[in-house]
Amino acid sequence: MNMTDNNITIREFRDSDLKELAEHCNNKKVWDNLRDYIPYPYTENDAKEFIDFCKSENPQQTFAIEFNERFAGCIGLVKQSDIYRLTAEIGYWIGEPYWGNGIATKAVKLITEYGFNKLKLIRIYSGVFDYNKGSQRVLEKAGFKLECIFEKSLFKNNRIYDEYRYGLINKNATQRAI
Repeated sequence: MNMTDNNITIREFRDSDLKELAEHCNNKKVWDNLRDYIPYPYTENDAKEFIDFCKSENPQQTFAIEFNERFAGCIGLVKQSDIYRLTAEIGYWIGEPYWGNGIATKAVKLITEYGFNKLKLIRIYSGVFDYNKGSQRVLEKAGFKLECIFEKSLFKNNRIYDEYRYGLINKNATQRAI
């Protein structure tokens, strides 16, 4: 399944993404904005395991991001459970060589449309490190609203940070019954 907006495509991962995935994820500047469960340094074996995991998803929730037909990053939705089952957390990253091209904003819009229309989600949210102003702008440009700030809630690189929590509601589906 491919979703495209001009020169930005989100698509299923391919084995051929392995080298570029490993290269982009093995960048401290990228890793500094990701959760700690993502290994650093990041190896080709880590990339293979991740690609295999993504290929096993049903329904597909994690996608490669292409810019001008080149692998540029990753985006995904993590569906929540129990009473939050119509909600998903969005996560994404762009490889450093591609920063500043508007890729993330378009990719966020594409996966949000997918989440609302294909996965039938009501709400999508994301938590962002307080220092990651670029990601905050991405979400705002994609229509997400700053819902709250969780003070001193994140621990990364031996420092404590605030989390900026953004959300977007599928206004077309908020009243539907399950």
